[in-house]
Amino acid sequence: MRNLAKRVIFQTLNDKRSVALILIAPLLILTLVYFLLGDSDYVPTVVLDDNAPEQLVDAFKDETLEVEQALFDDPKAYIEDNEHVDAVFEMDQEGTTITLREPSTKSSKAVGEIQDALTTLNPAAEIDTSFVYGEEGQSTFDSFGFVFLSLFSFFFVFILSAMALVKERSGGTLERLLMTPIKRGQVILGYTLGYGTFAVIQSIFIVLYSIYVLGLSSLGNMAWVMLTMLLMAGTAVLFGATISVFARSELQVVQMIPFTIIPQVFFSGLIPLDLIPYGLGNLSYIMPIFYGATAIKEVMIYGSGFSGIWMYLLGLILYAGVLYLLNMRALGKYRGH
Repeated sequence: MRNLAKRVIFQTLNDKRSVALILIAPLLILTLVYFLLGDSDYVPTVVLDDNAPEQLVDAFKDETLEVEQALFDDPKAYIEDNEHVDAVFEMDQEGTTITLREPSTKSSKAVGEIQDALTTLNPAAEIDTSFVYGEEGQSTFDSFGFVFLSLFSFFFVFILSAMALVKERSGGTLERLLMTPIKRGQVILGYTLGYGTFAVIQSIFIVLYSIYVLGLSSLGNMAWVMLTMLLMAGTAVLFGATISVFARSELQVVQMIPFTIIPQVFFSGLIPLDLIPYGLGNLSYIMPIFYGATAIKEVMIYGSGFSGIWMYLLGLILYAGVLYLLNMRALGKYRGH
């Protein structure tokens, strides 16, 4: 088993593309996500009626808004004809109307600034908002960073292990290995230890890079995040080994990603599970990324310790145990040849 793990490690080290896939690709994509979901300096454009009171116009100009005034009969038609306009604001004796271009982050930002301007005119209408976890104005990356940590720690290790094991099977290396006295369980553990070594290094890289370079905040102890990512990476190795049984080439592994990895993305925390209709949120319990992402969220967002995440860690361990048994059974087919 030890010799098999060493062979896997040196074989991977000799393949620079595999090393880049494990160590460099997650950091590059994480950086891209950071810039895409970081703070935005976008200034919405809001249009007021040409006859709007001067006091109202001044209150709008004091906020982070591009304020324009115009005469219009139909605000929807006006927005359609002026692509740079995000919202049209109307106030008369019948009430207040805000017409937005579409439900989007830009529209939400425009509404927030309009509310601030109205509060300036009428301080009695001000509403103090506070959060138990997180703070107002934090970036999308701060809110969903835990999702990407779990996805990257799982996905890249899965890809490497699945493709490498397909290559071992197609090349006959695995069958020759099974002709030796080595036990099936030792073979699986050898591969898991070999690829797990890179998973450990990858987890350390991702966590340290996220905290000290990208400034991702965490309320809890990062040691629990690291432990969760290591368990996820180990599960990813076994998951990749299981998937490789059903593939005859590296291309077929890629073809299986839409059926094995992409569905898990939707249950990783990007969409709140209680908002998913028809009870489909219960499917998350058969997806390993759910357990890892939820545990990381508990630590980073809610500041939980072991008592708050033990059930998710147990879920990952049980998942890995089931995959281990499935791989043992699958190897029996090759030994019988």
